[in-house]
Amino acid sequence: METWKVEAEDGGRLDVHSFRTPARLDPTTAGPPGVVLIHGTLVTDALYRPFARKLSVLLGRPVHCYNRRGRAGSAPQPEDYSVKTEVRDLAAVMRETGSADVVAHSYGGFVALQAARTLPIGRLVTYDAAVSVSGNLTHRWRPELEDAVSAGQLNHAWAHLVQGLATAGPLSYLPLGALRMLSILSARTNLGAEMRQLLPTAVTEMRAVLDADADLENFTALTTPILMLSGGWSPAYFAETGRQLAAAVPSISFQVVPGQLHEGPIRPGKGLAVRMARFINGSDGQVRKLGRRR
Repeated sequence: METWKVEAEDGGRLDVHSFRTPARLDPTTAGPPGVVLIHGTLVTDALYRPFARKLSVLLGRPVHCYNRRGRAGSAPQPEDYSVKTEVRDLAAVMRETGSADVVAHSYGGFVALQAARTLPIGRLVTYDAAVSVSGNLTHRWRPELEDAVSAGQLNHAWAHLVQGLATAGPLSYLPLGALRMLSILSARTNLGAEMRQLLPTAVTEMRAVLDADADLENFTALTTPILMLSGGWSPAYFAETGRQLAAAVPSISFQVVPGQLHEGPIRPGKGLAVRMARFINGSDGQVRKLGRRR
């Protein structure tokens, strides 16, 4: 893995981690076109590095993941943060890494779909894209989340986030009190503590999704080949949006991935990576084999 920096349009720096097969010493060395992987909300790209490595091996191409704004190693979210900030950042990463294609998860899928309207993306795969169409995600917003973050009540904020998005499986339907207790317990782990620190960015990102709410007609001009995936055990609203967009936009296809949870890209296994790699590789659908340890 190579770690380096990309400078965004506004001068902010982004922390990039690259996987190459075979490895190259210089991140900007010409070679096969790369793939950029965009992570979701409340996490960093660290959780996606094993997945990026799998994709790189399967594709025989470089795969680059990066920490979006507000994460360690990358610039903070600016005061005028919006999805436009993320689209400009993605454009910078694609340009500097020589990448043509994009794979994106959750909030990253929202960013990628918005970016596909203006950026020359070759192929795009989203998994549980958190895009708002005709207000379908409005009721997922919990004003109590923002109030709790502002008051420093992070356990209360985490509970409202989990209940609102319903992305934590059966845990999402526990009472607020039980979720607050889980937040207290998870804060003792490195991942739980990191999620608590990222709660302010989650508020900003959820607002960006709602502010960018669009109608199906806003996506009909897309020509980028897009595969929208949703986990069979993910919240149903992700699949509903994917089906609606696929029915309205000829360049979009939609599939449910049986047995997968919302956090599919950060869980063990290779099936999801193989499915994505086949689409990214085009009509031949040929991918390389993964070794047993992959």
